Amino acid sequence: MSSNGTAPAYRRLSVDERRTQLLVHALGLFAHRPPDEVSLDDVAASAGVSRPLVYRYFPGGKQQLYEVALRSAADQLKQCFAEPCTGPLTTRLSRALDRYLLFVDEHDAGFKALLQGGSVVETSRTNAIVDEVRRHAAEEIYAHLNPAYGPSGPGPRLRMAVRTWIAAVEAASLIWLDEGKQPALEELRDRLVQQFVAVLVTTAAGDPDVARLTRKALHVEKRDGPVGQLARSVLPVVEGAAHLL
Repeated sequence: MSSNGTAPAYRRLSVDERRTQLLVHALGLFAHRPPDEVSLDDVAASAGVSRPLVYRYFPGGKQQLYEVALRSAADQLKQCFAEPCTGPLTTRLSRALDRYLLFVDEHDAGFKALLQGGSVVETSRTNAIVDEVRRHAAEEIYAHLNPAYGPSGPGPRLRMAVRTWIAAVEAASLIWLDEGKQPALEELRDRLVQQFVAVLVTTAAGDPDVARLTRKALHVEKRDGPVGQLARSVLPVVEGAAHLL
């Protein structure tokens, strides 16, 4: 009842509004439960509508609903890597990882089921959507490393390094979920940033082009930032290896 004692006027949702409503509820369920454990009845109950109504807007059933929800989640993940190409590289990367890891934290069960595979709703289309996110992340990182690539784009060694690191981020995210979300997100983020720097430096050792852009990137890093912390922690470990030079 409203404040004047009358019942609030009923407003019929438009097609787009109803579809969006159902999608929001489906995303909430898929975020915290594996897709195999979510039924159309669950989505209908969450949205407060009937099962036939869900079918009206998603005639392909749960498979269609899952793919649409996955596309929406993928678009959110892609936005995690949108970052202005200014300031130290590790600062930009840290902000992107903060957004990415927050998504993992808020969509734990869904993220885990998505990357581990084996779901009955997994198809070539769902796999393609996930791979699209990986490729988008790689392209964003290439742009941050060197916005002035020639027509051929980044070389094969750099592409291998970046895509390998992205795979490591996914693996670390899954392990973090398996370990009860330990360590703290900030510590996990810093480890991943330092790992990226280590991969980049290792790649630079065998590729003059990567060495050039790595020197340029490291030149603007701050002493109290991730690179400085990494250098100070690594030097004591390798100081006994001078005989290898």
